[in-house]
Amino acid sequence: MIKAQPLSLFHAMPLSEEEGIGALSIPGYLREVTQRYAASEAVVMHYGKNSSDGAHTGDVLRWSYQDLWNESVRVAKALIANGVTKDTRVGILMTNRAEYLSAMFGAALAGGVSVVFSTFSTPDEMKHLLSVSDVSVLLFEDQVLKKDFAAMLTELEPAILSAKAGTMSSENFPFLKRLVYLDGVTKTGNAECDVFAIEAIESWDSFLQTAELISTEVVEARAAKVHPSDAGALFFSSGTTSLPKGILHSQQAFTIQYWRWKRLWRLDQPARSWTGNGFFWSGPVSIIVGTALSTGGAIILQPLFDADEALALIEKEKVSLMNGRPHQWARMQASPRWAQADLSSLRQITKGELIMEHPTVTSTWEMPNAFGTTETMSILSSFVLGDPANEDPRNFGALLPGNIMKIVDPLIGNIVPMGERGEVCIKGPTLMKGYLGKSPEETFDEDGYYRTGDGGYIDENGHLFWEGRLNDIIKTGGANVSPEEVDTVIGNYPGVKRSQTVGVPHETLSEMVVACIVPVDGATLDEEEMIAFLKQKLASFKVPRKVLFFAEDEFSLTGNEKVKASDIRQMATERLAAVTQ
Repeated sequence: MIKAQPLSLFHAMPLSEEEGIGALSIPGYLREVTQRYAASEAVVMHYGKNSSDGAHTGDVLRWSYQDLWNESVRVAKALIANGVTKDTRVGILMTNRAEYLSAMFGAALAGGVSVVFSTFSTPDEMKHLLSVSDVSVLLFEDQVLKKDFAAMLTELEPAILSAKAGTMSSENFPFLKRLVYLDGVTKTGNAECDVFAIEAIESWDSFLQTAELISTEVVEARAAKVHPSDAGALFFSSGTTSLPKGILHSQQAFTIQYWRWKRLWRLDQPARSWTGNGFFWSGPVSIIVGTALSTGGAIILQPLFDADEALALIEKEKVSLMNGRPHQWARMQASPRWAQADLSSLRQITKGELIMEHPTVTSTWEMPNAFGTTETMSILSSFVLGDPANEDPRNFGALLPGNIMKIVDPLIGNIVPMGERGEVCIKGPTLMKGYLGKSPEETFDEDGYYRTGDGGYIDENGHLFWEGRLNDIIKTGGANVSPEEVDTVIGNYPGVKRSQTVGVPHETLSEMVVACIVPVDGATLDEEEMIAFLKQKLASFKVPRKVLFFAEDEFSLTGNEKVKASDIRQMATERLAAVTQ
């Protein structure tokens, strides 16, 4: 009798059995870490203009855990005084700064839901985001670099110019009643809009003064009524193929991930955590808040990524954990500060091979492979640091506690046999509550799974072998190639600023693997040398047959610097066709 092959369906251990998980509401999390580390430094931010070598010349803000709690309670009081109640949506449009954290935690303490907006948003995107998010209060930076958000908002809704504070009445954004601005910490050039002349836009200080109307006991009572399953925050997808989609997450989606970084990365010392990427993306806010606060460490803030400034911050603040992308590390290598920088404090660097080339870095930390999506509030599978199976770059680790995964035929939807390739489907405690404007039936399958659109397979140990987006996988000579895998290797080549590997139509191979690369400013890269390097790192069928170089302004990017693969594929196809003519 032939034994039936098991199906690609795997249940991870129950969440209740995971070590190190504490309070599951956002207010409960902040209370617990504050009680543990009250007097320790929690938040650091340098202000002022940079000197020529990237060092700060202004003031330094340093909050203890108790300060972070107190400032968050203060924001919560002001929000309550201004009408925020259970599930009221509070918009946050800021760079990475201390007020971002107090606004995020303050909204949760008040019982509200944070709605986080990208500072890269264009006017059209901002109009869409405000329209679909239904925010009642918007806390925003008036200017980020040359982008004037006060001017953008008044252009999108002229009624702001004539309204009084707290009395906004808009047909475009019918729930928006109150706008509060902070002075931008990165502004350059003159503002287009004089916020002081617009009564409807209140200052941050004026807003916080209303906190005096609400008692601490009211905030405490509200915080106690916030449950792990309640809505916690609304994120928006990157919009690589369409307008950004609203992704609503529960409270516990945040806190579970906050708690588990310490275990997965074996962080046995307080982490001083830095990123140059915005907290309006799920990965950076999950990793930085979780690694820092769950270990009794500190969040080292940098409003926007700048290579010179980042090197100065790492040295001055003894940063131990860096979260970012290889193209940012390439910019740091190209900085005039690189050679003399002291980076000896670094212990954990995500995808940090380029940083580890610095002579002062002695860390040999190997980042645990992990896979996740915005819809799962970052990771859904991961290794624990030190697992020897992490050496296989195709293996993205074990399914995390509480999750259930199945692999299905992307066309039929049936579960495929164990080890067979298909579409990754997931459900579990950090999965989104849903998409804005879509019913559960439109979002999840009949069994409650989210179909990720990613391809891969799982083995009998519950390890996920991820192979990239199903519509991005390159089929060449009968084999499948993941662009992500190739680009990860390319990202560790000196002088590469960003890359996108694509499949270009080919007569005999079906598709030819082509790497499209933007070099760091001033760097000269050679196609033959690049291919020789990749042959040492990748299986032969994965090595690009062509390497094309582009200028930064030729690359098609979304607001959050994600590459539009379809546009790059078309551009590569046209360039190669022109060469052969």
